[in-house]
Amino acid sequence: MQKVMIGCFLLLFSLTFGHQALAQDQAKPSEAAKTPEASARYYHLDFVVQEFGADGKATNSRTYTTTVCTDIHAPYTEIRTNSKVPITTASFTDTKSSQVNTQFQYQNVGVNIDVSQVHEVGRNLGLEVTADVSSIAPSGNAEPNQSLIEPVIRQNRWQSSVLVPIGKATVIFTSDALDSKGSMQVVVTATPLL
Repeated sequence: MQKVMIGCFLLLFSLTFGHQALAQDQAKPSEAAKTPEASARYYHLDFVVQEFGADGKATNSRTYTTTVCTDIHAPYTEIRTNSKVPITTASFTDTKSSQVNTQFQYQNVGVNIDVSQVHEVGRNLGLEVTADVSSIAPSGNAEPNQSLIEPVIRQNRWQSSVLVPIGKATVIFTSDALDSKGSMQVVVTATPLL
């Protein structure tokens, strides 16, 4: 009788704890069922900033190139091409020497492009892009005797998530000029690096 009771106890014990161990094993995903993470890929990006006149013909075109990576831990990419333009902040005449003293503040004018969150979407490349393009407007209204000319700085800024077909030049930003009938656009081409 004692052997029967011990056998029943062992059977009950194995059914209770064996069932829990089996349930835990089934809850864990098997190594074969895990989806492998895609390896990081590198892409060569060509940004072309184009300015067009009132007639629709290109008047200026500049190219900026960088390399990006699809790794989620990759840092964002920056392109900076600027000139420091002096802006007059104060002007006064020294009473003793009658000399005019002028104070300036310098402002960066040029092209700034930031790229982040690079990822593949089928045969396309997804990007978060910010483009800031500034330039000095032609000063056609300056008086001949004017000693100080205040520059007018044009600025175009875009920020967006874009989807670019791989290997195809794609317009990602465009805008009309405020001071003329011209326009500006930013074109990007993404080429995979092997």
